Amino acid sequence: MTRRFAPILKMAARHHGGEEAALSKSINSHAVKRLEKVPGDRFLSIMTRCVFNAGFNWKVIEAKWEGFETAFEGFDPARLAFFGDEMMDRLVTDERIVRNGQKIKAALENAKFVADIETREGGFGRFLAQWPGDDQIGLLDVLNKRGARLGGATGQYFLRFAGWDAWITSPDVCTALVREGVLGKPVATSKRDLASLQSAINAYHEDSGLPRAQISRLLAMSVG
Repeated sequence: MTRRFAPILKMAARHHGGEEAALSKSINSHAVKRLEKVPGDRFLSIMTRCVFNAGFNWKVIEAKWEGFETAFEGFDPARLAFFGDEMMDRLVTDERIVRNGQKIKAALENAKFVADIETREGGFGRFLAQWPGDDQIGLLDVLNKRGARLGGATGQYFLRFAGWDAWITSPDVCTALVREGVLGKPVATSKRDLASLQSAINAYHEDSGLPRAQISRLLAMSVG
């Protein structure tokens, strides 16, 4: 990191109507203070939505989401984990949802993942709440290895939308970090680049006291 976070905030402020406006716009509206209180079905719902959003028009998924909730029976992870194999044939022909077999299969596999964490950790929300905020890379690794189709940006968006304090490696965030000397190019996919990004955002968090998700958004906003 070549400098403190205050100059980055000032750059975002210049593009977005002043510092107060930039801080207001950058707040993560999905943040949850008591993640351990969120039931497992809501995490599986968000997880499934992120999986289906990947490669699809988000508005299409949003328009059908009530149908998804009904078709997947409220996303009860224990129920879907138990009856998943029996439900697969029905779901791939259900017109209330986007009938993509691979993504439906991923949703049912993720039901087993969430149900297992619920059993082992006393709740998926408790598992997320106890994970250290300075190690998003480690948490993404768990999602990638134990979940289905939760690698890369999908896992990052899941954490952000689930309410965990997550950064996202968007093009604007990466461009800002190139400007700050953190990255060599405006992408962060290698382990080395992700480690550099995590280290920088942790340092900005310590310097500014702002949540990491808000820092991520302000970095993006500082680009323009």
